[in-house]
Amino acid sequence: MRSEIDLTQTQPKRIYPLGEGFSGARPDGGTLSFTNYFMELNGRPFFGVSGEIHYARLWEARWEDALLKMKAGGVNIASTYAFWIHHEEREGEFDFSGRRNLRAFVELCGKCGLYVIARIGPFCHGEVRNGGLPDWLYGKPFEVRSLDEGFLECVRRWYHKVAGQLEGLYFKDGGAVIAVQLDNEYMHSAAPWEDTRGSTDEWLPAGDAGDEYLMRLNEIAREEGIDAPFYTCTGWGGAATPEAMMPLWGGYAFRPWMFYSGGGEHPATEEYLYRDNHNDAVRKTYNFEPLYPPESRPYLCCEMGGGMFSSYNYRFRLPFESVDAMANVKLGSGCNMLGYYMYHGGTNPRGRSGAFLNEGQVPKLSYDFQAPLGEYGQVRDSYRRLRRLHLLTKAFEPELCRMKTFLPEGSQHIRPEDPAPLRWAVRMGAGGAGFLFLNNYQDHAAMTPKAGETVILKLPGGDLAFEGLSLEAGENCLLPFNLDVGGVTLRLAHAQPLAVIDGVAFFFAPGGMAPMYAFPEGTRIEPEAGEVSVDGYAVRVAGEMPRFKAVQGGHGVRFVTLSAEQSLRFGVAQYRGRRAAVLTDGAVLASGEALRIEHDRPEVRLSVFPENALPLSGAVPDGAEGPFARYHLAKKPLELEAAVKRVGPSRYTVQVPAWGDSAAKDVWMELNYRGDIGQAFLDGTLIADNFWNGAPWVIGLAEFREKLARQPLTVVITPVRTGSRINVESTMAGRREEGRDAVGALDGVSLKPVYEWRLG
Repeated sequence: MRSEIDLTQTQPKRIYPLGEGFSGARPDGGTLSFTNYFMELNGRPFFGVSGEIHYARLWEARWEDALLKMKAGGVNIASTYAFWIHHEEREGEFDFSGRRNLRAFVELCGKCGLYVIARIGPFCHGEVRNGGLPDWLYGKPFEVRSLDEGFLECVRRWYHKVAGQLEGLYFKDGGAVIAVQLDNEYMHSAAPWEDTRGSTDEWLPAGDAGDEYLMRLNEIAREEGIDAPFYTCTGWGGAATPEAMMPLWGGYAFRPWMFYSGGGEHPATEEYLYRDNHNDAVRKTYNFEPLYPPESRPYLCCEMGGGMFSSYNYRFRLPFESVDAMANVKLGSGCNMLGYYMYHGGTNPRGRSGAFLNEGQVPKLSYDFQAPLGEYGQVRDSYRRLRRLHLLTKAFEPELCRMKTFLPEGSQHIRPEDPAPLRWAVRMGAGGAGFLFLNNYQDHAAMTPKAGETVILKLPGGDLAFEGLSLEAGENCLLPFNLDVGGVTLRLAHAQPLAVIDGVAFFFAPGGMAPMYAFPEGTRIEPEAGEVSVDGYAVRVAGEMPRFKAVQGGHGVRFVTLSAEQSLRFGVAQYRGRRAAVLTDGAVLASGEALRIEHDRPEVRLSVFPENALPLSGAVPDGAEGPFARYHLAKKPLELEAAVKRVGPSRYTVQVPAWGDSAAKDVWMELNYRGDIGQAFLDGTLIADNFWNGAPWVIGLAEFREKLARQPLTVVITPVRTGSRINVESTMAGRREEGRDAVGALDGVSLKPVYEWRLG
């Protein structure tokens, strides 16, 4: 099929600074600022990648590894909620200790090289009890989320404590905090007061004071010393968006709240169709209807679905390719900051009074969210798929930030459930360089492979043809054109860029696509390895990691093409001023003090380019993998076997043998079970839970290692009957379940040690 777009008469973006209300300066003279199109650091375009991680939902000993994994995945901003109820569960008694230590967490973010967006409420939601508002507020003579002075005085006390935690940690101090969000989804959403149980019509006010409320919060925050370069608010759903705050956007394709009161089929959403969300002539698109001219603010995201929580009535298994497909579409639609909710899953802390601090429709403790990094730091395919996209946004940051979105005619009329049309968009800069965006994923609908597609870009200098494009169902990609790659102009490629390191440009072939590169006339092509076919200035490659050199005017760049599978193992490690391309199945954790590799198997291979870029003491040379030097790391396997004993119809004890931290840094327990809800108790206290969806239930055991050496876990499987539906609408003893063939069984338990190697 042939598609085309006329770009011969395009006008460049009108880009201008937003001024003092959206800027800040560090003591060393560094600056943060905004134009109406992108963020800037020290006057240069900065492409933000924000990942949501909730410090109080993680054991504090896991924080550093979590942040280093985020950084290795391409995240440069950690976004975190400070849930009021986690810190002042009882009025006047504040707790900022242990996993609630906001200050220690923000300091660690700075140490790990991440900026911070602090989302401090008072209302946060986040599937937390009461949306994060403490229970004691409900007996007061005022409405929450209102301009009532009684409520605002309580907020002032909360902000005062937050200010104390963040003192000296703002961008102006040389610290990590670059932004603060005040309240969340004001005038758009609310949460139930969880003092009643199950579903309820008793809802918190969503607010009705508009911009005045948010600006009053802003005034209080500043008076208490909360001073960030900019303040944010959520933009969707008609939420209030004062001119003084930066509106942030998002999108979710999997929506458990649709099923809180019943079943039904989830519709296919429009989240995977390209839009133009930075265009004054298009004031409204799907899930984007700003109350301001779109071009007057950058299009930035904070809540793209990095996964989704399981609710009682909606227990899907997330397709991990849905996450980077959405990122591709948002980016193609003009987004200049990608923000994921969640990026790292977690576990809710227990309340001091014994109350559970999650909402009633979700597990009591678990907030795994099927996120790119799981509840205990598990690395998922969505993490690997996102990493390769984030590498591109970093490699071409200044160019990409300035590129404008262009959509082909008819693209706005594609129905989400229709798999036939090619879904594509273009972002192009004033100089004619850009990316062709392709997406072949759709939520809740099956897509078909694309083959033999041709896209014609009509440019001022002549037509540019992407001919014979193919793409597997479920895949997406960005294909460059007229792009400067390490000093060499690439006319176009049927391959996606990853990174340029020491004169070597790494690309990968998207699933189903035959890789090809085309260069301007006069380029000299020098095949070096693998199957490289040169036809004039077009180069087709195949086989295992093919390589060639492109030379223009005496300057040459080597091109290396990875397979789609290899690209999921590809990352860039930065250690003590050096950058290295790395291929590994393990997680690379690089800090100022150490370089570590984590893996859930006792041996791992690590391929590095250039060879001397990383300290590799203890690694055994193992030949080469293309231009990479390959190494082998191994530890003595830790053999652990759980002793499982059935002690009731669906109740079990699980004895875990002791292990030393020198043998394994953690142990992940995988429970395969059938039933309704899984709950794990230790010494009578619930430590983990799970809504069954057919996937293995994973529990990280490091936090409980000492107790587990003395006593077993008790695992309780709540049975479910075939074809039954649990009634969650009754708040009293009428909650019931009816049906036949009760199923509640623990089918197997395995223990998977997590190993770590220190390399420098």
